[in-house]
Amino acid sequence: MLTFMPDAQQQTHNSLSVGLCADCLHSRCIESAHGSAFFLCELSLSDPRFPKYPRLPVLSCDGYKKKP
Repeated sequence: MLTFMPDAQQQTHNSLSVGLCADCLHSRCIESAHGSAFFLCELSLSDPRFPKYPRLPVLSCDGYKKKP
C-alpha cells in the first residue's frame, strides 16, 4: 500500500528523519544514480571534526547553522 503525504507533511517527515541536516547551511543533499539520498556536510572539507556523510538523524551538531 502506498501512502502519499501533502508537501508540507512530507517536508516535516523528512526533517524528522534527517534531523538538523535538513535545513543546515552546510548540508547538501546528494542523490545517487539509484535514487538514494545522502547528506554531505561541507564543513568536513575544511574541519576533520565533522564527518563527510553523518549518520542520520543528526540531533546535535556544533557546526549547525540554519539556512536563511
